[in-house]
Amino acid sequence: MTDPLPDLDGLNLVELLDLLAPVPEPAPVSLWPATPIWLVLGAVIATGLLWLVVVGWRRSRATAPRRQALHAARAALHTGGDDPAAVAVTLRRTALALYGRNAVAGLSGAEWLAFLRDTGADLDEQTGQVLLTAPYAPTPPSQADAARLAQAAREDKSR
Repeated sequence: MTDPLPDLDGLNLVELLDLLAPVPEPAPVSLWPATPIWLVLGAVIATGLLWLVVVGWRRSRATAPRRQALHAARAALHTGGDDPAAVAVTLRRTALALYGRNAVAGLSGAEWLAFLRDTGADLDEQTGQVLLTAPYAPTPPSQADAARLAQAAREDKSR
């Protein structure tokens, strides 16, 4: 009924090892999660990461004009900050980017100065007048007025 054992006498070790049945290979280990909760958790994490990427991308796109305006303002103030006309134009462009056209574009004169004071600018009356008239003045203002305006524009009240 069963095969009799072969005669093992006189066999060396290598021959004995050859008589052994080969070791069966184990079934491959599955990389698929064993329980459905891991699939749900993976989907929640993937959705959360996707949401963070989308929100970050939208925020980056929404604040790009502001970053560009602030960068241009800083560059203009550091390179040509003693030119009141350049400071006035840069200040207007920055305000347009930060607060939008509806809030800034229609402002002029005393309303513009009041807006600047309300948003953190520390302008005295004389500096405000230089800021209003510098872009339209045929001759540049005095050096003291230009320095005072440049100093007021460099002060960042938002920090």
